[in-house]
Amino acid sequence: MAKRGGFPGGMPGNMNNLMKQAQKMQKQMEENQKALEEKEFTATAGGGAVEVTVSGKREIVKVKLSEEAVDPDDVEMLEDLIVAATNEALRQAEEAAASAMSALTGGLGGLGGFGF
Repeated sequence: MAKRGGFPGGMPGNMNNLMKQAQKMQKQMEENQKALEEKEFTATAGGGAVEVTVSGKREIVKVKLSEEAVDPDDVEMLEDLIVAATNEALRQAEEAAASAMSALTGGLGGLGGFGF
């Protein structure tokens, strides 16, 4: 009579190894996320007329404007420069996050074909 339940061929050991790998990866992801949140990313626009700094939490922490950028007759240009610098700083933060994730998952090959 065939055994019921469990995994044939010693699969529980493999599952334990997979669980340990997943737990280790989760801990590393949490550590990387915390480190990333502490970083800041700065971008400029208009040849340095506008500088925006965002945190790894994707929050704006600083906006710096040069006097030349503040033209009361051309507020729209200043607005555009702020948007451009902010988007670039956010892109840098996102790129750093994706790079950190790739470094963690790169060697796993999809966790044994489970498609993670």
